[in-house]
Amino acid sequence: MPSLFSRPLVLTQGDPAGIGPDITLVAWTRRRELGLPPFLFVGDPEVLAVRARQLGLTVPLRQADAANACDAFAEALPVLAVPAGVDVVAGEPHVATARGTIAAIETAVSLSINGEALGVVTNPIAKSVLYEAGFGFPGHTEFLADLASRATGRPVTPVMMLAGPKLRAIPVTIHIPLKDVPKALTVELIIATCRITAADLRTRFGIDQPRLAVAGLNPHAGENGAMGREDADIIAPAIQVLRAEGIDAFGPLPADTMFHDDARKRYDVAICMYHDQALIPAKALGFDDSVNVTLGLPFVRTSPDHGTAFGIAGKGIAKEQSLVASLKLAAEISRTIGSRR
Repeated sequence: MPSLFSRPLVLTQGDPAGIGPDITLVAWTRRRELGLPPFLFVGDPEVLAVRARQLGLTVPLRQADAANACDAFAEALPVLAVPAGVDVVAGEPHVATARGTIAAIETAVSLSINGEALGVVTNPIAKSVLYEAGFGFPGHTEFLADLASRATGRPVTPVMMLAGPKLRAIPVTIHIPLKDVPKALTVELIIATCRITAADLRTRFGIDQPRLAVAGLNPHAGENGAMGREDADIIAPAIQVLRAEGIDAFGPLPADTMFHDDARKRYDVAICMYHDQALIPAKALGFDDSVNVTLGLPFVRTSPDHGTAFGIAGKGIAKEQSLVASLKLAAEISRTIGSRR
């Protein structure tokens, strides 16, 4: 089966005790049936081998790098070895694996920034495990932005988007407590998020005139100040600036009426004010096939929209659909970027 791709995607292991290895193995076994783009797995081959036996899967592994992964992909799962750091038991996270998890992400980003890979697809990490090891970032998104900034020497503002068949949704504030959202929300942050979103929807998703529906923060978008001033004093002024720049942003809209079928026909992406305001509707409308996409990076990055699911790791019941969607979307974005250059 000759590959149509000259460069692979790079798929990170994620937390090796989670379902990342499970869904990777299952996805590879279905590669022909699903028409998957070639990917290079960055992680511990022993973890894959043990998990394959546990799941009753026959998956040949082949040591590879970005240069030969596409050629290997048809007959074996290409692996760039990064040791886990300890013997891994499915469902039992261990702090000793944190260094390998981080190294796999760093390697994948480096390969993508250097042009050796089409983009990065990340399996789920367990932030609590990484925090115990001294990880200094709120989450995956912020770490990727830091790596990109260090590699390019330029500031990077990451924008997290959940993209599914029925909804694209973006939280302006991400991994912070709900009580801290009003203080973190600024006119400048909303404007920056929407500018990056509009630009990347054009260049990466091929939407020439993206429509941005902007949610309010408070119930009923503040009810003319009766339920909070943030909507009138922060969100509305940001929208005015964006519209003056030619960006089709509108709102602030009451969040409780933004996500039904007819409402979603009016926009290409929902700009939400905090994590759960975006992720609850996104996951409710497409839990198995939504993809976490990071906009604003100098490389393509997608990820399944679920976590490590330690409770089902190694049991053969983890669903691979979101990973499959992540791989396909990363390849599609790469093609769109290439066609618009």
